[in-house]
Parts: sequence; C-alpha cells; structure tokens
Amino acid sequence: MKGTEVWIADGSQTVGPYFRIGLQYLVERAPTLVPGAEGTVTIRGRVLDRDGAAVPDALLEFWGANAEGKYGSVASGTDFPAGFYRVPTDGLGAFEVTVQRPGVSAAGDGRSQAPHFLVLVFMRGLLRHLLTRVYFAGDESNASDPVLQGTPDERRGTLLAQPVVPGSTLMEWNLVLQGADETVFFAW
Repeated sequence: MKGTEVWIADGSQTVGPYFRIGLQYLVERAPTLVPGAEGTVTIRGRVLDRDGAAVPDALLEFWGANAEGKYGSVASGTDFPAGFYRVPTDGLGAFEVTVQRPGVSAAGDGRSQAPHFLVLVFMRGLLRHLLTRVYFAGDESNASDPVLQGTPDERRGTLLAQPVVPGSTLMEWNLVLQGADETVFFAW
C-alpha cells in the first residue's frame, strides 16, 4: 500500500535487562529447606561465561524426583511440585540451594536413572532456556545411568556435583556456558 510501511517483528527476542526483577516473585514463592536437615543436600556454585566471568542475573530451576524416586507429588505447605527449587545467581554469579536429595528413578525404558536434577537455566541473552542435569559424584548408581553413560567420558564431570569435603552434603557444581569446560547441555 502506498504510504504504509510494513514492519515484521523478529520472533527471536532476548530476555531484557530486567530479567531478575520480572521473576523475583517466583523465586520468593519457591520452597526452601534448612541446610543440614536429614535427607537434604546443598548445591552451590557459579554460572560463568566462556571467559570465566560471572553471570550475575541467571535463574536456575531444579526439577527432581522425591527421595523415593517418584515425580508429581506436591511439596507440603506449597503449591509447587516436590523436587522443585528455584534460585537466582547473585552479583558474582553464585547460587546456593538446599534440596531434598532425589532417589533413583525409572528411565521409562525399564532402566533406572541415578539421583539427579534436571536444571533449566534462564538468563538474558538466551532465546530459549538451557537444559542440563546435575548428578552427585560418588553415587554408585551413576555407573548405570543411561544419560551419564551416553555422555563422553571427558565431558561427564561437568554434570557431577562434587562434595566440598568427602562425605559432605555440601556439593560444588559450576555451570560454564561455553568454552573448554562447557557444561553439557541437552537439546529439548
């Protein structure tokens, strides 16, 4: 049409600079547990870019089975699923979350999955969230987990939270977005 300009929006827009502000209410509603409580584990770490610089405004969602390896129940006193936790990173890219340690769960093909959390990573600059997993180093069921066994040996360590001291329930796990130590991310 004469005098009419047609503008077609690009469907790929990154999350803007107010990402954390827009999701803070979701963080505040997420269930919290007391560190050191029976059956819990605390996972701490940092989200880092390819240069090792902190990502100060990421949001991580942890999704896992309950201690019996079952999905779908609701956490007591909340409207959130059991095994669901949400945590933001701070100004140094650090996060810490205390979670109920999940049990061994069914893989759907008759095999079992080692205790793990599915982790979704949200942050500005991403067109879609990233998807990874975190397992617990030293768990003997890791040896038969189909996802871990399908991950190349040299990359498997990026999916393992390590105890800060042997036998500790305080675990260290960093997410590296790109580069030589990049965390394994999965297509969905």
